Amino acid sequence: MQLFWSHGYEATSLQDLLRAMGLSKSSLYQGFGGKKELFMQCIDLYCRTRSEKMQSLLQKEGSGYELIERLLLNSATEDGRNEMRRGCLLMNTATELAHKDPDIAIRVGSAFEGFRSLLKGAILRGQREGDITSEQDAEVLAKYLLTCIGGLKAVVKSGMETDQAQHVVGVMLRALK
Repeated sequence: MQLFWSHGYEATSLQDLLRAMGLSKSSLYQGFGGKKELFMQCIDLYCRTRSEKMQSLLQKEGSGYELIERLLLNSATEDGRNEMRRGCLLMNTATELAHKDPDIAIRVGSAFEGFRSLLKGAILRGQREGDITSEQDAEVLAKYLLTCIGGLKAVVKSGMETDQAQHVVGVMLRALK
């Protein structure tokens, strides 16, 4: 997963994978079916671990608004802590492959749907708590945030400074009030 995340699907060679995994070509094909199937399993693992992390945050944070704030701030700062700005594996996959491969497009779309659903749950919670406006539809706000997070991850990956990204997060959060 780390290789695909750092280099992208197409730039990661079969030899890179074999070397990193310590497998022979036949073992990789027997165990995973091939490069694409291995990549799909990596996408599933990435989405599962991100979802578990977000669910954990939702249970720890004091409100739905605070969860959203934490997710946005994490998106604004996570690549700034890493000198190799690699962004989000799912967003990278969407831009690199989803338009070329229908199987991957379905996988990416499903993952985005799960994330949108989690965001909607946080928004509904924030609306019940009075921290997020009820004048806006929770579904629309969830799609807005999903779009914002994707854009934020892309500009941070391309070099936007952390303090600038945090200011942008402030604007995004004001849209929820």
